Amino acid sequence: MNKNLYLNFILTVATSAFVFLGIVLINAVDRLHQNSREVLKRLDRLEEALTARPAQTVVLSAKKNTTRVIQAFSQIANRQYFDPEAVSGGRLIGAISSDTPNMNYLINNEATAGTFNALCSSALAARDLKNPDEFEPLMAESWTISPDKLTYLITLKKGILWQDFTDPVTGKVWKNKEVTAADFKFFLDAIRNPDTNCAPLRVYYQDIDKLEIIDKYTFKVVWKTRYFRSLELTLSMSPLPRHLYHAYPGPFDPQKFNDDHQRNRLIVGCGPYRFLRWDKNRRVIFVRFEDYFGKKYGIMPPLKYRVYEIIKHPNTRFQALLAGEIDQLGLSAEQWVKRTDTPLFAKNGKIRKIKYLGHSYSYIGYNLNNPLFQDKRVRRALTQLVDRKKILREVYHDLGKIVTGPFFYNSSAYDKSVQPYAFDIEKARRLLAEAGWKDTDGDGILDQNGRKFTFTFLQISGSVTQQKIIPIIKEDMAKAGIDMKIQVLEWAVYLQRLEEKNFDVCSLGWTTAYEADPYQVWHSSQADRKHSSNHISFRNAEADRLIVAIRRTFDPVKRTELCHQFHRLIHEEQPYTFLFAPYELIAQSSRYRNVKIFPLGLETQIIWTPKKQQRKIPGI
Repeated sequence: MNKNLYLNFILTVATSAFVFLGIVLINAVDRLHQNSREVLKRLDRLEEALTARPAQTVVLSAKKNTTRVIQAFSQIANRQYFDPEAVSGGRLIGAISSDTPNMNYLINNEATAGTFNALCSSALAARDLKNPDEFEPLMAESWTISPDKLTYLITLKKGILWQDFTDPVTGKVWKNKEVTAADFKFFLDAIRNPDTNCAPLRVYYQDIDKLEIIDKYTFKVVWKTRYFRSLELTLSMSPLPRHLYHAYPGPFDPQKFNDDHQRNRLIVGCGPYRFLRWDKNRRVIFVRFEDYFGKKYGIMPPLKYRVYEIIKHPNTRFQALLAGEIDQLGLSAEQWVKRTDTPLFAKNGKIRKIKYLGHSYSYIGYNLNNPLFQDKRVRRALTQLVDRKKILREVYHDLGKIVTGPFFYNSSAYDKSVQPYAFDIEKARRLLAEAGWKDTDGDGILDQNGRKFTFTFLQISGSVTQQKIIPIIKEDMAKAGIDMKIQVLEWAVYLQRLEEKNFDVCSLGWTTAYEADPYQVWHSSQADRKHSSNHISFRNAEADRLIVAIRRTFDPVKRTELCHQFHRLIHEEQPYTFLFAPYELIAQSSRYRNVKIFPLGLETQIIWTPKKQQRKIPGI
């Protein structure tokens, strides 16, 4: 066979593969590109006749700061982790303990709203699940980055559709509307508007100078200053549906955006699932979006339905799991240890147990606007009155790590040389005495200048863990002469008190990002903002200097050292009593396949169930 006949033969085979097996063509193009430039050119011409030819995509490694060029047509984030044997259909029903105020994740800072939005939305790119330092394209067809890392030129894939919906106010039906560069500009404009209630998100994008639309599918993001997370924040941007949130003439009204209760009951996205129904205080239902652009790239989730049942009591949630009414549940440490020693949870049982260290930490936070907590000796004394080893042992059953700082425990940013302050009542008494707190009237309560050392610790109603932890702390505080009162509040009221900085002491947790930026929680500029994450009003000039330096440093080694310095400073100041990095303890039906744990956690988009084991959703 001569060379021309050989090339024609290869071309014919590739053409058939493209028509009948698109994925096979993708792999064939890659192999032919390596073996024959001439054959590749012919196949390129064939592709142009059959579909839009993809642009080249620059994929950046955040860790190594290197680039590599790939074909966007054959590259989509995390496709390799989807099981080619997966069967379409079925459900995954989870449970949450309380309803959410609204579905607009820009103004709703709850994790639940973020989880719901993540199902329905997509981004320009995503981290590789196994190698999180690598970014790979999703909605972006290509991107280029200027040498100074200040300018990002983004080209979108064409034909990405918004999910259809009916406007709840006007009744207008929206169908087959394409995502464009203008939707990304609307996202950024809404966040950056100072009157939009999204202060926690706004801080991440405050250093962007502008987003300039080049054409329908191309835009440029220009940063004012170098920021080590500019790559991640640019590529993680999601479009915001202007046709939902700005469906009225005239300029954008941020107050209307905040208070548009009817539209904020919806989620309109362009991701793998679409919002189907929200039954208040009962359940939220999502169904697979069959026009999801990822379908043709091989990243359509196999499961058809995602459901979240709203079940307030933890025991009721657990019973629903045992009964098969829900498929996945995060367990408490006590449930994990004491209630899973049954055949249901055995190796070949109906429920599988999954454990890994979570990207989060819990803490006790002191309102630093209260004069009672403004001396760091007092804050350190309070930490030394919290018996973390006892709490970890008796409440968490040792399913966690005691932490000393604000970074993910297993990350390079976390300084493991910093040791936690030990539980020591006598040492705490001495520190309090140094700060001027003594029992001058013999009533057993410390006082200073006529003021008693008394404060109120907020407790979340329905939190079994807090019901156990907070009384232990109260008892040990009393041993040092501190009168600690407990006030139990419903979650919505609790959150409002924090946002208004109307509290003495609280206890919550933060989820930690893969690449840490302490600005949102710790910078002084956020201390006086009503809805900011710095609800304890922490202010420290040296901390501010380190935070700014962390944000400006691209070299990972230098940035790690700056993070360690910040960690040590926070440990010295003790604005929080850092508690634990808990293990994620998940119980999940064993009928699911392709269950994998990655560095960023459990990925549910790739799991599936065999046809005979698929279950329906009651009422659907």
